[in-house]
Amino acid sequence: MRAALAPGVRLLRALPRDSRYRGLTLVLTFLCYTSYHLSRKPISIVKSQLHPNCSALGPNPRNDSNSSTWCSWAPFDGDNYKELFGALDNAFLVAYAIGMFISGIFGERLPLRYYLTGGMVLSGLFTALFGLGYFWDIHVLWYFIIVQVCNGLVQTTGWPAVVACVGNWFGKGKRGLIMGIWNSHTSVGNILGSLIAGAWVSSAWGLSFVVPGIIIATVGIICFFFLVEYPEDVGCSPPLHHMASDEEDAGGVTSNEKDPEAVSSNEGPLSISGQSSTDRLDSPKEPVEEPEAISFLGALRIPGVVEFSLCLLFAKLVSYTFLYWLPLYIVNVAHFSAKEAGDLSTLFDVGGILGGIFAGLISDYTGGRATTCCVMLVVAAPMLFLYNHIGQNGIGTSIAMLIVCGALVNGPYALITTAVSADLGTHESLKGNAKALSTVTAIIDGTGSVGAALGPLLAGLISPTGWNNVFYMLIAADVLACLLLARVVVKEVRGWCGCIARKRGYVRTVLGWPPVPQCQNMALVPLRKDVCYPLLSLLHLHAGTTRPSA
Repeated sequence: MRAALAPGVRLLRALPRDSRYRGLTLVLTFLCYTSYHLSRKPISIVKSQLHPNCSALGPNPRNDSNSSTWCSWAPFDGDNYKELFGALDNAFLVAYAIGMFISGIFGERLPLRYYLTGGMVLSGLFTALFGLGYFWDIHVLWYFIIVQVCNGLVQTTGWPAVVACVGNWFGKGKRGLIMGIWNSHTSVGNILGSLIAGAWVSSAWGLSFVVPGIIIATVGIICFFFLVEYPEDVGCSPPLHHMASDEEDAGGVTSNEKDPEAVSSNEGPLSISGQSSTDRLDSPKEPVEEPEAISFLGALRIPGVVEFSLCLLFAKLVSYTFLYWLPLYIVNVAHFSAKEAGDLSTLFDVGGILGGIFAGLISDYTGGRATTCCVMLVVAAPMLFLYNHIGQNGIGTSIAMLIVCGALVNGPYALITTAVSADLGTHESLKGNAKALSTVTAIIDGTGSVGAALGPLLAGLISPTGWNNVFYMLIAADVLACLLLARVVVKEVRGWCGCIARKRGYVRTVLGWPPVPQCQNMALVPLRKDVCYPLLSLLHLHAGTTRPSA
């Protein structure tokens, strides 16, 4: 007697072919970038073991004169150990920032599956090499610096490749929410990396690097065997990157009217010609001319790339300052123990997960990526001020403020590095050329990585003058990030107001004046009308400065 078909198999058979492959792509890319962050985390855990408090461990068994550092790992056993740890961090971050600009160019010209797999295997190698310094008894600073630089360079292969893969499979309409949830891999990787590194940090800290190195290399090999770069490779329908009535908004992430006959379905099983996915897969493919990869300057000319890149520089500056300095701030201000401060600081990551999902959902519903980022950045500035002044008044207040600040700070950061990057990489000006996603993603995240390197550095220089000044620096960075998106936000609001005015007859067009854009989604009318009507007189939705006579 045969058993009934397994419920999971029945579920898979019930899912459309496109949905199965989209799910596989999401899971694989999620695991890939989780392993990237998992391999970056050990350095922050192992620092305490490289220069511990030796006096608490008892007398020096070697009877050396310096009993306070006998258990430290040279060359980190001197009084300048903080500067050396800073050198390790900056070696990785600067190499990552520089390499990111180059990585996207290679990503457009090499198969993404090969590029991602090679980067993950090399990342595993250099992560393990840092840990092998423990077993090989290496005490030369330059060994660790060179390993960090090489690791920073090869780690740049990850982000452009995974965003390009997800962008190839998912259309614009669902990107915000899907990528907001998908972007939680950053926090998941940080948490797993902390747990894995912490398991061996006291006994043999080298394994805290070797094990994550093996994990990321293994995931890279799995990616090589199962990752599908493009829906067309397996006969699935390509996603709908542009709405038929999209106007060109400020970020440049929407499109003008397109011929509906030329747009393939985002979810449907049939292609334009009515041929099924299975038939398309079996039928011989006509030779198609491969589009050329976009140049670096060409990617910069895509509307919105420069604005979002500079905005991310300041947004990531704030995020990475919290990442590196929040535990120390909690210890100094709230007077918690190091372990309690570390546990409490993870709530900032929890808020980041919620903020990324919330930002993606709202931006999908409103169609305003820049406006969503700008609103969250505006609210984040006073919340950072409040956290510095009242956030340590009690454990409940501290928990709530950390989650809120994490959501407001990391929400725009997550949205720009995921959905916005994918939107710009499939911008209508590219005319269907998919070979821009990696380059655009690399430019945006590379610029943001400059801020990631500057933030902790500035915090280290400013913190001796007082924590208040550090928070003033973070608030100023938030305000600058918001101002850099001002032009983008104005154009998005003008598009919304024109949509409302035309629908309700608020603006009367005479001889084509004013040039009101077509409405994208009239379900948004109830949401937008309360904002648009008061702004109509302010924004002047017309091409000139005077209204033509009727």
